[in-house]
Amino acid sequence: MRLVWAVEHSVETSARAQAVWPLWADVERWPEWNAGVERIELRGPFAVGSTILMTPPGDEPVELRITEAIEPELFVDEADGGDFVVRTTHRVEPVGGERSRITYRMEITGPAAETVGPEIGPEISGRLPAGARSASRARRGSRLRRHPARETRRRLD
Repeated sequence: MRLVWAVEHSVETSARAQAVWPLWADVERWPEWNAGVERIELRGPFAVGSTILMTPPGDEPVELRITEAIEPELFVDEADGGDFVVRTTHRVEPVGGERSRITYRMEITGPAAETVGPEIGPEISGRLPAGARSASRARRGSRLRRHPARETRRRLD
């Protein structure tokens, strides 16, 4: 499928991949640290093939399918809109020393993506910075701790 719309957001943090992965894998707790999630339900294990029913604040629920999961470095989810697909890659990678980069990349592809991408892409991607910043927090016992971060954002068309 031809890529029609994409956006990427990155945050550098002192949180290591081993601290970020448990936040991602504990889907039921996403609303505690991600303001872009009002309600959420994981159907199955946090693994390829499982689905996530996510409700953003003020929106309808969206079903996401986990299409890739490589602990502790990345997971990919897809929302199938019939004639378009929204694919989000969540990646954490070391950048040297004790630092990591968390990157969220969203792509919209498919026959209707040329129309749908410009309509819904900016609205959905507006949630990416908050999600990446929130994921840059490391778990300390049951508490989440904010780490200094350097952010970059770029739109890819």
